Amino acid sequence: MTRYLLYFLPGTGHLAAPLAHELGADIGEIEFHRFPDGESYLRFLTPPDGRHIALVDCLDRPDPKLVPLLFAAMTAQDLGARSVGLIAPYMPYFRQDVAFNRGESISARHIGALLSAHLSWVTTLDPHLHRLASLDDVFTIPGELAHATEPVARWIKAHIEQPIIYGPDEESEQWVRAIAEACDAPYDVFRKTRMGDKNVKIDVPASVDAGSHTPVIVDDIISSGTTLATLVRALCESGQPRPICCAVHGIFAEDAYEQLIAAGAAQVITTNALPHKTNAIDITRVLAEAARRIDLPQD
Repeated sequence: MTRYLLYFLPGTGHLAAPLAHELGADIGEIEFHRFPDGESYLRFLTPPDGRHIALVDCLDRPDPKLVPLLFAAMTAQDLGARSVGLIAPYMPYFRQDVAFNRGESISARHIGALLSAHLSWVTTLDPHLHRLASLDDVFTIPGELAHATEPVARWIKAHIEQPIIYGPDEESEQWVRAIAEACDAPYDVFRKTRMGDKNVKIDVPASVDAGSHTPVIVDDIISSGTTLATLVRALCESGQPRPICCAVHGIFAEDAYEQLIAAGAAQVITTNALPHKTNAIDITRVLAEAARRIDLPQD
């Protein structure tokens, strides 16, 4: 079995030990420095030559992270790495997968082209594949998806008695249904109308009743927190018990976490795909399993 050499970019230290353990991989050292003018410097302290390496990078708030990532990939290739992969617990820029208006950048296609040009393969966790069938629609290099369904369902079963799983919109139904089935729990999905980045409406029918169940709102991402806060508030106003919010990717832009608590959330739980105080669900095993499915190039 090929033994990976992993390099953890800034912001991924929380994944280093568990991911290296799951993959049976070595950890390499890489030095990063940002100059006062914002430019980046990096140096491989552990030589990558002759090795299959993987760069591990949490690409939330991506713009300042993409240049160092690309420089690291290109430098590793210059130094003789056999292959250079990317393990990205969060993959950005997938929300724009078509041009809704003339002149718009299709960012999903462009981030795929940019990364494909400098990497050998990619693994990521539950990206926003709304109108995309697979990673092959974005990348021209081998890619493998990791899914948080099983670890999220396992956490819910272990910590919540009689859950009922709620999804904020139709996009979440497939994800919510899979978790509900794994938990042997009922579920419901609501209708969302987005009117702006921080302005959404969610219709909660008067007939919705959690009964003796504990409401658990599940979504793939908490960014501004507007969608989940709107649903939390609507459920509380309809007389439901205070819900628990559970998400794969906790970006928490600005005061998103505080908004959820203020709206009435009993608890906010995320995976450790992105570091945050709400992390309670470990996804390193499913990330490692996806990386192991990559068919590495052979000499």
